[in-house]
Amino acid sequence: MKSAVVVFPGSNRERDMVAAIEKITGHRPVTVWHGDHDLPKVDLIVIPGGFSYGDYLRSGAIAAREPIMGAIAREAERGVAVLGVCNGFQILCEAGLLPGVLMRNAGLKFICKEVELRVETTASQFTRGYAKGQVIRSPVAHGDGNYRTDDETLARLKGEDRIAFRYVANPNGSVDDIAGVLSEKRNILGMMPHPENLIEPLNGGTDGRPLFEAALSAVA
Repeated sequence: MKSAVVVFPGSNRERDMVAAIEKITGHRPVTVWHGDHDLPKVDLIVIPGGFSYGDYLRSGAIAAREPIMGAIAREAERGVAVLGVCNGFQILCEAGLLPGVLMRNAGLKFICKEVELRVETTASQFTRGYAKGQVIRSPVAHGDGNYRTDDETLARLKGEDRIAFRYVANPNGSVDDIAGVLSEKRNILGMMPHPENLIEPLNGGTDGRPLFEAALSAVA
């Protein structure tokens, strides 16, 4: 199982993501710079959290236009798994690889705390390690986590079972309590919470571990 973690100027969670994947698989992911035009042959691509380009214009808007995003789009089209967490979710939406947009939190304040998520589907390589309806814990740390989309797209996301996670108690105003969504092919997951920060007991729990174990074992 080979994986890559993509780094942009302003990323600050890439080390957490690398550590989580290495801890679970025993293999260190390759780190890929935003200016690269190609990716090595991998089975999982991760865009981690942070504040790419200082969140100028909109969160993820500049990063979404970097050369590496073309390579990520090509690999995703081939069926390679792509995970975007927090700023990574914002970048995937700005790049058009996921529907919707992440707006300023409804309370206009940065939120940094642990929240509860409800697993809404197990029909993806990311969520198949959970039970549908299972409630898990995960940290959040964002100022622009308010997921918005139009009514037609929201209806499609629901009808196609592409809402991966919902907040039990919505912290940011996201429409329909959405915390994470899947692409049409179900191989791209974007989510605002940080599962990489709950993968071993020393972190305070292991609720994030099944997501990585499922995704990383899908092609092992």
